[in-house]
Order: sequence, then structure tokens, then C-alpha cells
Amino acid sequence: MIYPVLWWVGASLKDDSELTLPGLFPEHPVLSNFTQGWSAIPKFSFTHFYANTFELVIILIVLSLVSCSLTAFALARLDFPMRKLWLGILLVTMMLPGQVTLIPQYTMFHSMNMINTYLPFIIPHLLAGGIGGSFFVYLLVQFMRGIPRELDESAKMDGCSWFGIYFRIMLPLIRPALVTTALYCFLWNWDDFFGHLIYINSVSKYTVGLAIKLFVDTQSGDGSWGQLLAMSLISIVPSTIFFFAVQKQFVEGIAAGALKG
Repeated sequence: MIYPVLWWVGASLKDDSELTLPGLFPEHPVLSNFTQGWSAIPKFSFTHFYANTFELVIILIVLSLVSCSLTAFALARLDFPMRKLWLGILLVTMMLPGQVTLIPQYTMFHSMNMINTYLPFIIPHLLAGGIGGSFFVYLLVQFMRGIPRELDESAKMDGCSWFGIYFRIMLPLIRPALVTTALYCFLWNWDDFFGHLIYINSVSKYTVGLAIKLFVDTQSGDGSWGQLLAMSLISIVPSTIFFFAVQKQFVEGIAAGALKG
């Protein structure tokens, strides 16, 4: 399992003439693959693409945490007509392949003149949708159902509103689930190459995944495979760092989710 990763690291340090030779690591590492690859795309460096990606992903994480937690709180704690029906519809949407809704969504956003903007990603997450939105809501609902309702009743007796219960009681208690949601949202949106490819057209708005695609385009860069592998290796660094930074809370969230509900 680890061999392809080791080959990847070694190949990023080789020049093109050494890539076909046996051996994982080169005798003379070529560090210029990283420095030259960083600015290989004309008019833009990878600093610009990383800034675009972080800006988009951070916005989506914040929107998902707020919208999905509010939706989950309503489904888990509030009594309103057809609550079970709406929860059932939510679960059905988890079973739909993304390819089924791709064309209708593209048509809708195209009619709204939102193509080549980040709005096709922002609006669904604002409405507890987007990549993994239904899963996040379901995960948070399961967590909230495991919290005793006596806490809600005690808070009401003290004069706390429903929003106060959500903000002061529920959010602190579901922190592991929120961390799990943030982690999945980061990973899935960082790696959403196909979605970015569909909705983003301008190079100035490209994310890291689309920028790496330019390396295989004969009209940009120098076509160096070593630089391509070096930049793709760097592209997984943020996800790796973020995962290990929240690993403890993530494991707690998964373990609690397996017991609750």
C-alpha cells in the first residue's frame, strides 16, 4: 500500500530521464522540480491557486457547519409537520449519484449566469447541500438524538430560546461531530476536481487540482513530468496536515457516531 506513495515521492525528485529507470529514489535528487514547477504556469504561480482553493474551501466549511447543524437541530429537536417525511427525503438524496443531478444543476446555474464563479459551490452549502451535505445533516442528527432531552427542558425553564439551546447547549456537546463534518468537507471539496472543472473556466479562478491539469496541456508549462509529480505531491500536504491536526476529535466523532442512534 505504501509503495506507490514512496515511488511518488522518489519520482518527484527525478528528472525526466530517470523516471523510467529502476529504483525508488534518484542518486542525485532534483529539487528544482518543486521550485520550477511552482511557477511553471505562465502569469500565475501556485501561490495564487492555493489562495483560491483555501478561500473557497474555508467558506464552504463555515457554511456547511452552520447550515447542516441548524438543519440537523430542527430535524432532531423540533416538532413540525411531516418531519419524518423530510428526513426520509434527505436520506433518499444520499443514495442519488452525483451524475443524476449534474446536468439539471448545471442548467440551473447557467440560466442564473453563475458559471465561472464560486456560487455553484457556495449556494448548495449555504442550504445544507453540496458535497456531503445530506450525510453531514444525518450525522449531526444522530449525535443530537443521543443527547438527553432533559437538557432542553431545563434550558426552557431558565428562559432559553430554541436558538439559545442550539448555540449554548447543542453545539458544545456535538463538537466531535462538527470536527468530523469539517474534516470531510475539507477533504471532499479540496479533491473535487470534476466539480471545479465543470463550473470554473478562467485560469485566474482555478483551484489547485485544475492548475495541476495544466501541466499536461502542451500550451502551458514545459511538460515536465517531474514538476507535475512534485506539484501533485505538494497538493496533498494541506489535507494531510489538517487530518492529523484533528485526528483525535475525528476518531472520537466516529466512535460516538457508532454508538449513538
